[in-house]
Amino acid sequence: MNTDTVSLLKEINSGCKMAIDSIDQIKEFTKGDELKRLIDEYRDEHVGLKERSAKMLESAEEECEKPNMMASAFSWFSTEMKMTMNNEDSQVAKIMMDGCNMGIQSIGEYVNKYATASKEAQDLARELIRSEEEFSKKMEKFL
Repeated sequence: MNTDTVSLLKEINSGCKMAIDSIDQIKEFTKGDELKRLIDEYRDEHVGLKERSAKMLESAEEECEKPNMMASAFSWFSTEMKMTMNNEDSQVAKIMMDGCNMGIQSIGEYVNKYATASKEAQDLARELIRSEEEFSKKMEKFL
């Protein structure tokens, strides 16, 4: 497994962990059952992608990394502040959409940066991007 593949898989794994943490945080503010179900569905999808990237890293005897601590702390604080000011489901949807957009941008950047990553790693990254795009689109009706 080349270094680009390892690096891309680590970014996928870290991005999924950050998304799962954000989803777990926002769930306590979510009121509507339909929105809760949708959030749970995409949480499960991110868990699956995280586990797949972890298995690929494990097969190369590489370890997963934790998300950037500063980015995680900023994300947590930002979400808490936004939800304190407006705790409606529309705010939950906005925060989730913002997270999706950040994920799409960062993973897209890493796909380009680690251009010699294996097809399997690139496909997994594109699957994550598609998931983020779909989730964001489904959030629109809650705005």
